[in-house]
Amino acid sequence: MAGSAAAGWSVTGTSASRGSDATAKSPLIPLALAQFICSFAGSNMNVMINDIGEDLDTTVQGVQGTITLFLLIMAVLMIPCSKLTDRWGRKRCFLAGLILYGIGALISALSPSLAVLIVGNSVFEGVGTALLIPPVYILATMAFDNIQSRARAFGLISGMGGVGAAAGPLIGGSIATAIDWRAAFVFQALVVLVIVRFSRRIADPVAPDPTRPFDAAGAVLSAIGMFLVVFGILQAGSDAALMAALLIAGAGFLIWFFLHIRSRERAGKEPLLTTGLFRNRTSNLGLVTQNMQWLVLMGTSFVVAVFLQTVRGYNAIETGVIFTSATVGVLLTSLAAERLSRKHSQKALISSGFVMTVAGIGVLLALVGASSRVVAFAPGLLLIGLGVGVMLTPSVNVVQSSFPEVQQGEISGLSRSVSNLGSSFGTAIAGTILISGLAEGNRSYALAMIALGIFALVGLAAAIRLPAGRG
Repeated sequence: MAGSAAAGWSVTGTSASRGSDATAKSPLIPLALAQFICSFAGSNMNVMINDIGEDLDTTVQGVQGTITLFLLIMAVLMIPCSKLTDRWGRKRCFLAGLILYGIGALISALSPSLAVLIVGNSVFEGVGTALLIPPVYILATMAFDNIQSRARAFGLISGMGGVGAAAGPLIGGSIATAIDWRAAFVFQALVVLVIVRFSRRIADPVAPDPTRPFDAAGAVLSAIGMFLVVFGILQAGSDAALMAALLIAGAGFLIWFFLHIRSRERAGKEPLLTTGLFRNRTSNLGLVTQNMQWLVLMGTSFVVAVFLQTVRGYNAIETGVIFTSATVGVLLTSLAAERLSRKHSQKALISSGFVMTVAGIGVLLALVGASSRVVAFAPGLLLIGLGVGVMLTPSVNVVQSSFPEVQQGEISGLSRSVSNLGSSFGTAIAGTILISGLAEGNRSYALAMIALGIFALVGLAAAIRLPAGRG
């Protein structure tokens, strides 16, 4: 292996000279592994709900809240952290995020109570992920300047993210059954060490600018707004009045945030996000598809895992094995991203992905209702995996490629925030529907999956409206 400068990018002053595609492949290894482990963290706990509940004396709702809070913290901090990459440097943020994530994983492994697990998993790992993920996509975008090579990079990174989310139940369940649920967090810490080792090959393509202004007020307003919206959704099954109050308050903070950034722009100051990001129709549609993809993937993972453990009585490894078909599906299509991008438009890929996903949800509903055998879950999960895998890369490419390099920090943060909001919405919305009626068994499962199917149709509607061009 070559050294960092030769293997990736070299920096001269404040400008970067790109290496060839061949030499740029090496830094993609830690970037893809980083996306894998962060996505893995969002889904592996789904199969350990019973184990964690018994060990820490908590409920399904307690574990659901921990998972959702992890995803939510990622979402609300992703935009501010993406802006900090300009001030602190992309590689520095990447490494700092890895360190925080690793500390959080170790705290989680040693947690004596749900509160400590929340500190380690939700807070430390959530903040660490928010710091390290924006640099992943910024570095990949700046390394490749044509649609095919960028599709290859995004295909590897997004594919590993999809595999991490889909394989999380299998890997987590295997570790929890063979050793203990705490060992799954030790596994995460070990993967982080491997990523840090490989990260020596990365060189920041643009020198950091410590004088770059940071919109702290905008960061606070956006974080509070998004937090209140998701927290409000979590109250749907218990307190409708509180849910409505939180949703209204969240919407109010988000409106305040938009007025704030518009005011800063008019005053000639740099806002947390430029309003111009929201005036790009192609990017907006791509963001909707990203949100819906992760909502459906993480929602399905949570709903199926909880249903199997609490209604069907499966243990962690049995539940994890069932998700193998989804993992295979994501692998088959996401890793073929480059070849598919040469033959089909991004609109066609994203649209076909949602069609397969909707079909998969329909199969899950039909077969699981007709049969109690475990194999009834395999065809539907395979279709969902194939669908999500085929559209992950083009959705990211559509959004990132809609803006010049100077705006990659902003759009990367917005893109990742929207995706992680989708993940938290999936766990919160579908999970709340399921948990509120667990005693009803198949009925609450069916209602949760129908809700996910409706969101998949929303994603399909957005995909159909994308431009028909290949780029």
